[in-house]
Amino acid sequence: MKTIKTTIAILAIAILAISCSKDDEPTPVVVIPEQNPLAGYLTASGFDQKLTNRVDSGDYEFGYSFTPLVNGTMTAIVAKIPDTHIGMRVTIWDKIAGTVLRTETIDVATAGVEVTKVITALSLIKDKEYFITFNSNDWYDHRKTDGTAVTYPFTVGDIKVTGYSFASGTAQAIPNSPQTTYYAGDVSFKFQK
Repeated sequence: MKTIKTTIAILAIAILAISCSKDDEPTPVVVIPEQNPLAGYLTASGFDQKLTNRVDSGDYEFGYSFTPLVNGTMTAIVAKIPDTHIGMRVTIWDKIAGTVLRTETIDVATAGVEVTKVITALSLIKDKEYFITFNSNDWYDHRKTDGTAVTYPFTVGDIKVTGYSFASGTAQAIPNSPQTTYYAGDVSFKFQK
């Protein structure tokens, strides 16, 4: 009797082991990290060599244009400026059409501290050119130490940065004065493919 019980127990364990296969295991979820192209852009351009704080230095709409190299979504905006600015306007544009795709505000409550605001995902299409701009009278002025111009584009991960430009004033107007000797910021975004 003891042998029969032992045999049945061994058979039950064997059947259970055979019936549990890898197909029953959940497929691991692959999380693709978000990308923020700003640091890579500053490094690739050399604009990370010299930094000057500009506070209360006139109102401008400024930012950089970019093209995603893959389809993806903008999931957040990121800002860091050398002064506080509650309700700072950030605009995402269709660069070619010159139209606003999204307007967000972000609260920079502490000078010099990076702030991230998660936004409703904005689909970005591969090879389409966009602009991200902000309107402020405070910014970081990034330049090369020798003051020379750069040649665009700069590819950073899945984003190609195609230029930097500004427009004077507080109006929500697409920047129309391209510059190649500096970048004024810092406002960027997080991208997930």
